[in-house]
Amino acid sequence: MPNNHKSFFFNPLDCMTLDSLPSQTIMAFRTVNTFSVFRSSLSPPLSAFRWSSKLRFSSPLLRHRYQIFKTGGGRLYSFYSVFENIIEELEAPRRRKRVSATAKMGLVGMGSGEVTEDKLVNRTLDRGLLLEFKKDSERVLLAVAQKPDGKKNWMVFDQQNGVSSSIKPQQITYIVPGVENFDHTEIADFIKKAQDNLDPTLLEFAWLELLEQNKAVTTEELAEMIFGSTEPMESYCTHLLLSRDELYFTVLQTKGSRSFYGPRPTDQVEELQRKKLAKEAAEKELQEFVDLLKSAKAMPLKSKPPKSSWTAEEKTRYKVESLESYAIDDCVDDEQRKTAGMILKTMGLVKTASSAVNLLIDVGYFPRHVNLDLLKLNIRTDHSDGIIAAAESLLLEASDPDEVNRKNLTDLKVYAIDVDEADELDDALSATRLSDGRIKIWIHVADPARFVQPGSIVDREAMKRGTSIFLPTATYPMFPEKLAMDGMSLKQGEICNAVTVSVVLHSDGSIAEYSVENSIIKPTYMLTYESASELLSLNLVEEAELKILSEAATLRLAWRRQQGAIDMASLETRIKVANPEDPEPEINLYVENQADPAMRLVSEMMILCGEVIATFGSRNNIPLPYRGQPQTNIDVSAFAHLPEGPVRSSAIVRTMRAAEIDFRKPMPHGILGIPCYVQFTSPIRRYLDLLAHYQVKAFLKGDSPPYSHGQLEGMAATVNINTKLARRLSSVSLRYWILEYLRRQPKENRYRALILRFIKDRNALLLLVEVGIQASAWVSLGVQIGDEVQVRVEDAHPRDDVLSLKEIIQ
Repeated sequence: MPNNHKSFFFNPLDCMTLDSLPSQTIMAFRTVNTFSVFRSSLSPPLSAFRWSSKLRFSSPLLRHRYQIFKTGGGRLYSFYSVFENIIEELEAPRRRKRVSATAKMGLVGMGSGEVTEDKLVNRTLDRGLLLEFKKDSERVLLAVAQKPDGKKNWMVFDQQNGVSSSIKPQQITYIVPGVENFDHTEIADFIKKAQDNLDPTLLEFAWLELLEQNKAVTTEELAEMIFGSTEPMESYCTHLLLSRDELYFTVLQTKGSRSFYGPRPTDQVEELQRKKLAKEAAEKELQEFVDLLKSAKAMPLKSKPPKSSWTAEEKTRYKVESLESYAIDDCVDDEQRKTAGMILKTMGLVKTASSAVNLLIDVGYFPRHVNLDLLKLNIRTDHSDGIIAAAESLLLEASDPDEVNRKNLTDLKVYAIDVDEADELDDALSATRLSDGRIKIWIHVADPARFVQPGSIVDREAMKRGTSIFLPTATYPMFPEKLAMDGMSLKQGEICNAVTVSVVLHSDGSIAEYSVENSIIKPTYMLTYESASELLSLNLVEEAELKILSEAATLRLAWRRQQGAIDMASLETRIKVANPEDPEPEINLYVENQADPAMRLVSEMMILCGEVIATFGSRNNIPLPYRGQPQTNIDVSAFAHLPEGPVRSSAIVRTMRAAEIDFRKPMPHGILGIPCYVQFTSPIRRYLDLLAHYQVKAFLKGDSPPYSHGQLEGMAATVNINTKLARRLSSVSLRYWILEYLRRQPKENRYRALILRFIKDRNALLLLVEVGIQASAWVSLGVQIGDEVQVRVEDAHPRDDVLSLKEIIQ
């Protein structure tokens, strides 16, 4: 057959356009024009041509369409007849050659499930052979065999890496046939020619013919079938096509570097085709999402798309939520984890949680200072519309079930002392000196139980939360904000309902008498700790009541110490962050000494209230959350050499036992130095305090307590879990913002640091006095616990919780 047979086939189509032809005709045209399936074995090998056809065929490749092609039809029948005659002419030599090869090899039909052994015999590896081997899980390379390396391994040279390496026999995936003494410098050119001539659609035609004949073949046989040649280039191209094929052929058997292939059934190919199309659609969708990410990442900060835009469409929402879940290690299933991993990989990022976090920050989905722990712990922040509506209806009802039993205490001067940013004010104080010289104290506690009934929808929501959450960036109240701050909180100059504990002290600070009753008060002052301490220092005559409160606090502290109380006063850091969504929000940091007069005053009165409520509950057999801490065998004198305050407190804390709760009867609280204790003064922000209010107020009304000790114990178990999570969240968030504060400070800043203890050798745990944070550093000047040294902050990375300090040596 002359080599110009291509023009012979093309001439009958001169009068037509490809768009006007049936797909079968296009397939026939393409078959001839690309020297594919029926190419004459007399034609030159593939390596002699440059691949020129750009025509592509995209039919479903069903067998019946191929039959239509063979039978012809309609106005193109004469063309088909000519075409088939020429095909027969082209086929004959190839068929004779194939039959001869088949006879020699003893090929058995696929249906028998047998494969002749000589087809799969390993080729002997020798110097100069061109082979393909698996470098790692993702790379397959071409190389030239150089020499044996030991008994089994071989040294090979791959030009891609330009190095020689030793490979195991099982790494070899293909030995290119018909090659001897291949020059390794020609590997790159060989690969380029192979890549230029790859056309996956060539397998479609071979699959149809082999499926019809129910045949299986080796790589070389398929090369002969597709390219009409088993030259090295044709064989390697066929191997590449087969190794990348996911549709038409399956490996029936592999032995060494040789494989035996069979065509997949039509229904299996159709299913794989559907999956392939679905995969391609998913990849396209993924790429579109990645393009969105790249675009958003390149935008200026103020121009980045809002978070809501990422969740507007389902397909985008799923992907961004997969990234978010990956960032906080909370993927719901493997599919979500896989989706996030593919996004990161396509973006060129490592598949880690921190990569996902940084990416979401870069595109504007997360603010720069996103609180990941808030997301990880899945803590409730907002209240549902139903809870808010229920809370607002409670405010509108405005009824007071204890109205007739409230004692009017509006004539008292009332001090409410708290931090300056407090939103929920739930305790206040009054005091006077009796005619016999003793001090009488009133501790007024907000009365949320006036609004909320046990078991109501608002109460159940509060129990689920367990506590209000106070973060540097926000407050998440246990009750809906309007109810907590407008209805329940104490307000300066307004008539407020309260539960008041009044106490008369003996001269030594012990309790002489007490009472618990519903009350009405009118707070006189709302003071911060700083302003209260300032008033105390001024010793104003008109604020004598505040001075009496301070005196009472001093008496109480002295009495508790006599009972074995351990002073745990330390430094407490508070941070308020304005505009936390900004990249560089304003940070206001305060460090408070708990030994400050105003803080001492408030804490002593709260402890006093807790002792009275526990005593009241015990005497009246009321189930309450009685807190206690077994008297530890702490020898306080052993710590007397340490400076009082943070250093001594830190040393004592390490020896303390955990507090316990009993709902039947009170127990001593050894650390506080009191016989019994119940937390009662924060019912708006702590649910266990609210439970105590329910129980006490029921008794005051003459009713049975709403909960038994068993019920309280079960409720407390749920509450304590959420309370611990909230406490952890607050602690981690506070530390994050302290580190962010330090990160922004000038590098030359010096900080006072107290040595709390030595960890190992001269590596000490330090407390930075100005910021109230602990960190370790190597010290040489400080020789004992309690010594003060100066340090400089070398590095501060809030996201990684890293704080590096270096001692300053004068």
